[in-house]
Amino acid sequence: MNDTTHTIRIRPGDPADAPAVLDMLDGAVVWMNDRGNTEQWGTMPYSRRPGGVARVERYLTENAPFIAELDGIPVGALVLDSGPSPQMPIAPADEPERYVRLLVSDRHHAGRGIGAALLVHAEEETRRAGVELLRVDCWAGGGGELVAFYQRNGFTPTERFLSGAWPGQVLARRVG
Repeated sequence: MNDTTHTIRIRPGDPADAPAVLDMLDGAVVWMNDRGNTEQWGTMPYSRRPGGVARVERYLTENAPFIAELDGIPVGALVLDSGPSPQMPIAPADEPERYVRLLVSDRHHAGRGIGAALLVHAEEETRRAGVELLRVDCWAGGGGELVAFYQRNGFTPTERFLSGAWPGQVLARRVG
């Protein structure tokens, strides 16, 4: 892991973080599109998608949001919940779980371990809650780079799913 990871500070998020999270999501769409990936999140900026702003605002009020900062500037976001989104064709686990609903980092700070640091924080929060299972779902298309990212961070692929034509992968990690 990169030395700059040590300068990352993770704090609870709140509704005032919505503009920064939306900027990160919009930047991620541009970054993916610049690399030829228009399938994962499409081409429309997240902040202009129907329901996009409301979803981020809901994440920051109804879930457990966390913001990663470098020198006081938001550079990543993590949202934890007690299960998968009801809009996704994913069954809740047969036991208590924490579920990563959102993980995004500012693409201007890519390669600094922000996503990995947020996943370590998710593991700590899961353990602190007395829960042993941490799960996440992600896009399984392209060359599987996103699935490989989660595997490098200690997750094991479980079931695959389709949400319309969007191929997804659920991954799990035991933390207890």
